[in-house]
Amino acid sequence: MAIDHLSGALGQGADRKTALSTTLRQRILTMQVAPGAVLDEVALSEEFGLSRPPVREAMRQLAGEGFIELEANRPARAASMSYRTLRDFFLVAPMIYVAATRLAAENASKADIAGLRDIQDEFRAAVRNNDVDSRVFQNDRFHLRIGEVADNAFLLPSLRRLLIDHARIGKIFYRPSNARMVDELEEASRQHDDIVDAIAGHDADRAEVLVRAHLDLSRRNMAMYAAPEGLQMSLES
Repeated sequence: MAIDHLSGALGQGADRKTALSTTLRQRILTMQVAPGAVLDEVALSEEFGLSRPPVREAMRQLAGEGFIELEANRPARAASMSYRTLRDFFLVAPMIYVAATRLAAENASKADIAGLRDIQDEFRAAVRNNDVDSRVFQNDRFHLRIGEVADNAFLLPSLRRLLIDHARIGKIFYRPSNARMVDELEEASRQHDDIVDAIAGHDADRAEVLVRAHLDLSRRNMAMYAAPEGLQMSLES
């Protein structure tokens, strides 16, 4: 009985640590925790019923994934963002997304495709329900799962880090009152469906074309926010 009780307690601790890691990922991706914000170990320990060591261990794991910045003698912080982040994102994103999607098209199994379609169902529902945080999180899951299907140890860490800022940039620039932006979210959802179909058909060339169009859609949305329609012509001239 004592062994069973100890095993159960250890299992609950592991569940709480997993809940902490998952919650922190979601909060950082959806900007509930702002870029550069300090993460309070004591508050997190109390919230999730954990001692400080497992909280620190979870933070080290998330730091390895790019969600958190850890420096000696300083508190843990959510990964920072700057004006350079946007530029670096669009310089590197096409290379990483294309490589991941092409490899996924080459490697995907029927089970992989079924998993992608399940995530896409969640994304589509979030778009239609105007659930911004869920949409951001499900989009992250969708592209991360493609990276996992790509199965390349060098590519996945870069994709994971890229997706963190993709989620946060998208959250910053999204404006639900903009009808055109709302329509383009529906287009993004259709693009997801087409990407999955291309991966299912092992058509790497088609998958590349689609993911490039998907990135162009994100770029247009951000440009729309930065340059209102009345300024567009003067900025382009």
